[in-house]
Amino acid sequence: MDKIITNAETSLGIEFGSTRIKAVLTDLSGRVLAVGTYDWENSLSDGLWTYPLEEIHKGLRGCYASLKKAVKDEYGVTLKKAGAVCISAMMHGFLAFDSEGELLAPFRTWRNTNTQAAADELTELFSFNIPLRWTVSHLYQVILDGEPFVKDIERVTVLSSYIHYLLTGEYVVGIGDASGIFPIESEGLCYDRQMMSKLRELLSAKGFDKDPEEVFPKILTAGEQAGTLTKEGAAFLDPEGDLEAGAPFAPPEGDAGTGMTATNSVAPATGNVSAGTSTFAMLVLERGITKLHREIDMVTTPDGAPVAMSHANNGTSDLNAWVKLFGEALELFGVKAEANELYERLYKASLDGAPDCGGLMSYGYYSGESITGLESGRPLFVRKPDADLTIQNFMRTHLYSSIAAVKMGMDILLKEESARVESMTAHGGLFKTEGVGQRYLAAAMGAPVTVMATAGEGGPWGAALLALYMLTRQTKEITLADYLSAEIFAGANGSTVTPTEEEIQGFERFMESYRKAVPAEKAAAETFV
Repeated sequence: MDKIITNAETSLGIEFGSTRIKAVLTDLSGRVLAVGTYDWENSLSDGLWTYPLEEIHKGLRGCYASLKKAVKDEYGVTLKKAGAVCISAMMHGFLAFDSEGELLAPFRTWRNTNTQAAADELTELFSFNIPLRWTVSHLYQVILDGEPFVKDIERVTVLSSYIHYLLTGEYVVGIGDASGIFPIESEGLCYDRQMMSKLRELLSAKGFDKDPEEVFPKILTAGEQAGTLTKEGAAFLDPEGDLEAGAPFAPPEGDAGTGMTATNSVAPATGNVSAGTSTFAMLVLERGITKLHREIDMVTTPDGAPVAMSHANNGTSDLNAWVKLFGEALELFGVKAEANELYERLYKASLDGAPDCGGLMSYGYYSGESITGLESGRPLFVRKPDADLTIQNFMRTHLYSSIAAVKMGMDILLKEESARVESMTAHGGLFKTEGVGQRYLAAAMGAPVTVMATAGEGGPWGAALLALYMLTRQTKEITLADYLSAEIFAGANGSTVTPTEEEIQGFERFMESYRKAVPAEKAAAETFV
């Protein structure tokens, strides 16, 4: 195994998630060799969610150092090069730079909801849903707000593209991540030309004299090479100086695209759900949707096929906070519970809860939630006076709530648009405890849900697979879907859960209460300040 690493017969995927930066090193078959991690958290600064630039840099180096140490500890060799690399990150948001490459304002993440005016106007202009978190919404909002740095903008990009630029010097983005910047024209695999023309006219009328298509990064698709690791990039990533330049890079992708890849969900009628700090469900479409839905984003696979996405800003953050609290309660009695065991016991206890949670309700809204129309949020737990308050129902409520908002969007696709689903695959932290989050998601979707054995590796593993696909495409023509099915997931281990009618109906009753009680969450956000 050490020769595979020293010969660079490997692929490296690095993904910037909301609470963790993770690196996965694989062999050429996609088998995981080593993992590195770096934990971080966003911060609220001047009313906006951000990660400071210094923390982005520190996190990248820290994650790579963790991977390098894991390789040394496991195989006794120093990691000096990789066969291929792909950078991934949470989609959307706003990074604006001047002509000297200086960041003009703190990074604005997908979590911000201050772009309502811009998103509404752009949606009306394009007759196409432009969510609040999309990069074009952020760009237009700073123009509408007359922010002083607007005149100095030369480049606007997303996090994956920025990290890729640091390491390769190439200002590009994968088409999946680009679809969270601006609408995509799937036929031409480019930013939608008609909509871009309308945007030019709109921004020009507002005094913005740059061509937005030139301001945004250039689009590349899966299989294309997107540059190589420069000497400067190698030194930046590995200050110890062991890393060699020259590794080829795949196009940088968003976490949606790497999630599709990691779950073999890039073919029509396949879908996947990623549940973590934010939660999103995606379905690759066989045909377009019939009308505009503000709850549904239209994005693409890493090779440009149209995808409908239900994206919730809030996921498991509040659930994690309650698990932490229970751990602290145990410590008062002298019991130090290991984190994985604590999650497993609490999650499995929920299986004995009532199918509709017994009169308990939760909104884990750390921030606003566009699906329910809220610009800001407050984590909220409420119960009926005669509710059955047990630990089983309590945990089940918070597990349900983690996927409730995203279910509202999927209901539009499945019930109103009659979209077809052949398979649904799940990945992310919610599904690490076997048979719990997976069962609840199956009840929410009313369909079987599969969790692969590789689900715990998630997006960074998907990024590594995209890098491997790039290497494969250099020697033969093969689609991404065929590559994944034939060379990565053939014979892959996984488990599938089919929901019972009682579970489906129980979740539907919970959702009826969830929808009705949204005004209570809105009141909490407006009054508890």
